[in-house]
Amino acid sequence: MLPIQPPASLAAWTGWLRDADIPVLRSTVLSLKRIGADQERAAPNEITSVVLADPLMTLKVLKYLSAHRTQRIVTEAKTVTASVLLIGIERFFREFGEQTAVEDLLAEHPAALRGLKQLSQRAHRAAVFSLAFAVHRIDHDAEVLHEAALLHDFAEALLWCHAPELALEIQNRQRADATLRSASVQRELLGIELADLEQALMRVWQLPEQLIELTNDHRSEDPRALNVLLAIRLARHSQQGWHNAALPDDFADIGELLNLTPAVVRQKVMRLDR
Repeated sequence: MLPIQPPASLAAWTGWLRDADIPVLRSTVLSLKRIGADQERAAPNEITSVVLADPLMTLKVLKYLSAHRTQRIVTEAKTVTASVLLIGIERFFREFGEQTAVEDLLAEHPAALRGLKQLSQRAHRAAVFSLAFAVHRIDHDAEVLHEAALLHDFAEALLWCHAPELALEIQNRQRADATLRSASVQRELLGIELADLEQALMRVWQLPEQLIELTNDHRSEDPRALNVLLAIRLARHSQQGWHNAALPDDFADIGELLNLTPAVVRQKVMRLDR
């Protein structure tokens, strides 16, 4: 957990979280234990499905492979599917056999656990939207766009895990003032923006360059990065239902990306959400 005083700079935050444990959902721990009990029958796609069901486990696998990539592996593994194949089933279960469950880590912080699980649900919805936009645009890297949206807010997830009091204070302030921007309250309480921390951690961990670019909100001139950003916005604004005042602008911007009318976009995304 967080020391008494939060880190004082982006470099300090990055240094603190760089080697911090990445816990995973208990459902992930149990599913991998079940599959690992009979490794001879375990299939890579079965493992991949479990990993992608958990944004933190997705991050953990990509981080591991980036740290253990050998010289003979010339190309980056940009997806979980490729990562699992490169790691291999036996090695995968050797490396990920014992893990910390977020439910245990946050046992004394039930509100933080709820916040983390809500974030995980939002990440999954964003990933579904991002994948659908990519398929509509006939983007051959649709799988990468799906994972970029899934990972987009991992710094916030790590904050819920390792500094739950700060994460709760950010949440409470934004609930008290709906006009308060996330970046503003993050700078006030953390001294940094989580988006900057996320980019710094991805570079320190040497994650695939394409993932780093796709999760960079400042690259919105790139249609693929915009795809991810709009999926994230849509998932955030519709998390409590389809009545948020910002949604019409989201539908219009998504329509411009997909060459669809806002009305058609609204129907499409609501159908996806169901």
